[in-house]
Amino acid sequence: MGDGTVTPRLGNMKALLGIVAGAGAFYGIYKLVSGGSFKRNKKSANGESPSVRRSQQSEVTLKPGSLLAKVSGLDVACPRPVDGASGDIIHPSPGNLEPQHLKILLSSLQTINNPFERFQILLTLANAAAFTVNQNLIRELEGIHIIAGFLSDPAAEVRVQTLIALNNLCMNIKNQEQIKVYVPKVLELIEMSPVNSDLQLGALRLLTNLSVTDKHQYLFKESITLLLSLLVVSNEALQVQALKVLVNVSSNPDMMDDIVQAQAPASVVLLFDARTAPAVLLRLLTFAGNLKAWRPSAQVADELRQKQDCLFRVMLDESSQLHSRLVQLLSHPNGEIQAQVARILT
Repeated sequence: MGDGTVTPRLGNMKALLGIVAGAGAFYGIYKLVSGGSFKRNKKSANGESPSVRRSQQSEVTLKPGSLLAKVSGLDVACPRPVDGASGDIIHPSPGNLEPQHLKILLSSLQTINNPFERFQILLTLANAAAFTVNQNLIRELEGIHIIAGFLSDPAAEVRVQTLIALNNLCMNIKNQEQIKVYVPKVLELIEMSPVNSDLQLGALRLLTNLSVTDKHQYLFKESITLLLSLLVVSNEALQVQALKVLVNVSSNPDMMDDIVQAQAPASVVLLFDARTAPAVLLRLLTFAGNLKAWRPSAQVADELRQKQDCLFRVMLDESSQLHSRLVQLLSHPNGEIQAQVARILT
């Protein structure tokens, strides 16, 4: 391509794709899921074509007067570890990306055929979406729906980057109203993606932020079984993220009827064990505490006992193993875990 000015068709492709990459320095900021780049994912587990892997060799150069030169000075703070139920949140300083740049990026995103270039544009938009002013601008430019369209992209890395961009946009309450319509698609990604994949982790992080308040929690009524199943087949990172969603929705009394009726793997109670990672066990105990706080009538309890493999029978019924396993955890070496167990049992 020539060295002409940037147009909506990405006349200066290298400049646009490098807006926030800044010679690659910003990529790590947005690596909310491990191995999310085309570069690191040398062996594709999701069937990417060789052309995708060859495109890894694209370079970003900084030319005087280019869009990259104009905005590469974005000062983005590295994300701090966040251990709350709201999920992993980026805390940036104010940005200086201008509306016309966002228009160019969104327009180009719809016409680019190269998956690596789509990935880079989404990376740029994700970085921009860490700033409140850009969160609003992207929404006003109909950018949320444009970005969300790439949840179905053939390239797994592009889908992961789409989730990261939506997750950043989700920090804005008004944006959540538009993003919530994609919850079924995000849940489908979790269900259809390989276990412990970056796609599952990115999707769960987005759902965590959407489920922080009770406004959108009704959207998760049909997903409880999926989340519970992830607990018994996933690694620690996914277990923690799935539990963040379960803790959020179980804190809402209006959701409890749907939660206790959901099918649950019987083996979920086996996680109440001293060998379970403390980060998982603490959240699991919080979830159990929310469930225990629910008090069904005798009639409702009898009806639930008739439901095969429902969560009520697995964790709340008198026949459940949960009580005996909680008693054993009273001697756990972690004092916080001991305190959580004591609160549940009293």
